[in-house]
Formats: sequence, structure tokens, C-alpha cells
Amino acid sequence: MDIHVVTGGAGFVAANLIPRLLNGGARVLALDDFSRGLAEHWAPFRNEPRFAGAQVDCSDADALRGAIERARGEDRVAEVWHLAANSDIPAGIRDPRVDLKDTFLTTFAVLAVMRDLAIPAIRFASSSAVYGDLGETAIHEASGPLEPISNYGAMKLASEAQIRAAVESDGIRADVFRFPNVVGVPATHGVILDLLRKLKATPDRLDVLGDGTQTKSYLHVEELIEAMLFIARTASGAYNVFNIGPRDEGVSVRRIAETVRDAAAPGAAIRFGEGGRGWVGDVPRFRYDTGRLAALGWQPRLGSEDAVRRAVAQIAAQEEAVRREARA
Repeated sequence: MDIHVVTGGAGFVAANLIPRLLNGGARVLALDDFSRGLAEHWAPFRNEPRFAGAQVDCSDADALRGAIERARGEDRVAEVWHLAANSDIPAGIRDPRVDLKDTFLTTFAVLAVMRDLAIPAIRFASSSAVYGDLGETAIHEASGPLEPISNYGAMKLASEAQIRAAVESDGIRADVFRFPNVVGVPATHGVILDLLRKLKATPDRLDVLGDGTQTKSYLHVEELIEAMLFIARTASGAYNVFNIGPRDEGVSVRRIAETVRDAAAPGAAIRFGEGGRGWVGDVPRFRYDTGRLAALGWQPRLGSEDAVRRAVAQIAAQEEAVRREARA
């Protein structure tokens, strides 16, 4: 039986991808160093004989190779879903070594191991951050020059370049997914979770970074997974790059803050900061052109605002469940 390796396998996106792979009959090996991923995300799969998980530093090629070799036995590794990366953009601003190790060097190690073990395909979680700040422009896959303004975006772009070179030198297949802002559960970070936790600490007010005009595309994680699986199954090239996102103008931070406030503390006052950026390296306005993916045959059902609204309800319920468990 073919094995499907998922790096960053205890993270938010992986927690949604793994059950889809298992439901499709795959054997899954999830690898994570738990610097941001949570072992509890593997709990639903522990009794599934086709699932295995291991704690591994995916930037260490020797450790990565050993984990895969131990798990595969006589079976073939069909692909790597490379999701391992630093997901905390401000942390990478404070210390660029975080993105170097957790985003770029994990990619470098994955490609080295793929070469050694003759693994034929990589599915890579990239980001809209590779484009930089293009303002109101609808960004398509050929937009450029690519000028990321965060270390996170820079290391994602460097990873894309390394993957492209490996396609040429090693004959592998690569699908590069440029994510928008992704929301849903199990939430481990992001604007919705941050705002809900701020309201828990100060139920009478909600402090928001920036002036609320920041406007970006949002996609629900369930639809992100559908899109990735569709591309992996449908795209025919050796190297495929796709923007994944809704076909709309995005939703503002002001609207997200209002949605969170209305769901969690309707009487709270919202207090916005100053300036159009939430933090150094933040891209304040961002809109995708997803025509390439639509032409392939896939479009999301939810727009940005609907995705946010659904995620707010889900994450609020997640946080309430955590509070009930803590009180029990």
C-alpha cells in the first residue's frame, strides 16, 4: 500500500487533510516536531491501522529519512504533503532564523530525502506572502516581480524556487498551492482566535491591531483541502502553481472584528489601532485572481465573509469546549 507522508502533520491544515487521505484509502505517515503542531490532533486517528505519527525535526534530513524508512517497510512512498513551516509571521520578523529553519530548511531536507528514496511527488503549502504588497491588484500566478515583505514570504518563495529546481534535476512532480488566509478548526493561531481570546480577557472591549481597513481573501480550511486534493488529482503538468482562494474582494479586519464581537460579546466596544498594517510584514490589502484554478474545474462555495462567519462560530465553540474541559 502506498504511503502518503505529511510533514507538519500535527498542524491545523494537516488535521483536516489527514482524515481525507485516510477516507480515500491511503496509508498516512504524519511527521511533526510539535513546535507549533499539537499531538492531540492525532487522537482521532490513533486506532486507525493505516495511520502512523512520529515526532521528527523535518529540517534534519537524516532524522526525516530515518522516520520514513522505518515506517515504510516494503511499501512505496507515493508523495509528500509538505506542510511544515513557521506559521507565526511576527516571530519570523523578530528572529529570521525561525523561518530559515522551519520553512526553508524543512523544504531543503524534504527534497533531499525524496531524492534518496525516489519519492516521485511533492505537494507544497506555499502562500500569498510570496507576492509581496501589490495593493489593489488582483494577483495571478504570473504576477511579478515577486517581492515578499516578510521573512515568512521570503522563505516560502525560496522553497518554491528549490522545488522548481528539483523538478528539473530529479524528475519529480510538484504541485505548489499558494494559500490565502485560511480559517476554520482546529484553530491554533490567526486573527479570529486572537480576537476571541482578547474578548475573553476583556469582555467589555476588543482591541484590534491596525485601523481595521486591512482587507484580504479568506478561505475555509475544508474548501482548501478540497482544492488541494482536486489539483493533485487533476493537474497534469510536472510543475503546477495555483492560487487557492475565493473569487471576491475579500473581507476587512473591521468586519471580522464585528463578526467576532457579535458572536462572543455583543456589548463590547471595538477599539482600532492606527495605520493600515497590523504588524511589520503584514500585507494590508490582498485579492487573488483564481482564474487558473477555475479553468481547471474547481471553485469554492463560500466567499470570504461566509468563510469567516462559519469559522467564527466553529472557533467560538472550540474555545467554549476548552473552557468546559478546564472547569471539569
